Amino acid sequence: MSAPNNSRLPKYLQEVDNLTDECRELISTLPSEMGWLPMFMHFYQGIWYSTRTLKAILQVQHHFRALDSDIVLVSTPKSGTIWLKAILFSLLNRSYYHSNKKVDHPLLRKNPHELVPFLESLHMLDTNPDLSSFTSPRLFATHIPFGSLPESMKNSKCKIVYLCRNPKDTYVSLWQFTNNLLPKETGTTSPLEETFDKFCRGVSMYGPFWDHVLGYYKASLEMPHKVFFLTYEEMKEKPREQLKRLADFLGCPFSEDEEEVDGGVDEILRLCSFNNLSKLEVNQNGKLSTGHENKSFFRKGEVGDWVSYLTPDMIERIDRITEEKFHGSGLKL
Repeated sequence: MSAPNNSRLPKYLQEVDNLTDECRELISTLPSEMGWLPMFMHFYQGIWYSTRTLKAILQVQHHFRALDSDIVLVSTPKSGTIWLKAILFSLLNRSYYHSNKKVDHPLLRKNPHELVPFLESLHMLDTNPDLSSFTSPRLFATHIPFGSLPESMKNSKCKIVYLCRNPKDTYVSLWQFTNNLLPKETGTTSPLEETFDKFCRGVSMYGPFWDHVLGYYKASLEMPHKVFFLTYEEMKEKPREQLKRLADFLGCPFSEDEEEVDGGVDEILRLCSFNNLSKLEVNQNGKLSTGHENKSFFRKGEVGDWVSYLTPDMIERIDRITEEKFHGSGLKL
């Protein structure tokens, strides 16, 4: 795949032309290859990033200062991030919107990505963004692997919620999402076999997938008070139980009334369900400031959809890699 003319692509797919000298010099020293999208990716601190993302990562590392009260949702791309963004926002703001029945819940009119911004996106727009308008606890999201987090995030008392998904569903969802981002008029697609090979070699957004997951899994074992490790499959199987665990971890547990009488737990799960969010007008026809269509973030939300796409050889290969990478860790996905 070769990179087409910038003018034919939406802004979020265009190669960056205003790189800092630091970033440009760094890229010249890094292994690089064409990614799933028609743009180059670079191998930095053991992880693959697009040029645009790498520029933002450097700014986050240089400028972001975590507060002890911060809550950061970290995830592998296409692991249910938008669902957990909605859940965390609703969980942390539940008392206000429950006691103000006349106030529309923001999730009814805004995409979860607007309410819980990615640190990378904030630093793409502004080298050192002013975050003073965020109320405490500040809630952010990121895909940055544990080893590359800003030092203030590692050393402060801020809490990290980590979400991942089994690698086969992660790959299929990422492949579908990638193809949805490519404008049809360019005639460009990301072939299944080609992107699958890249994924297995670790060349994917914030990949290798297995290294990303292991970094946070180990951190959750070493610092259970700081890092909460959650899988998409656990959340789908027992949403009430996992939501209550999240509330306890974040220091805002549900009362008995909220659990049983008031319906607080069930109301959050209903509001944030795939079925509800995907049907909202804002998520069917709205767009983010980046140009991404909101509907592109909602596909099926199913567990095990990979069976419809992967061949037996593909399944064998990815299962073998997973077994080798996770061997001895105690982690099963």
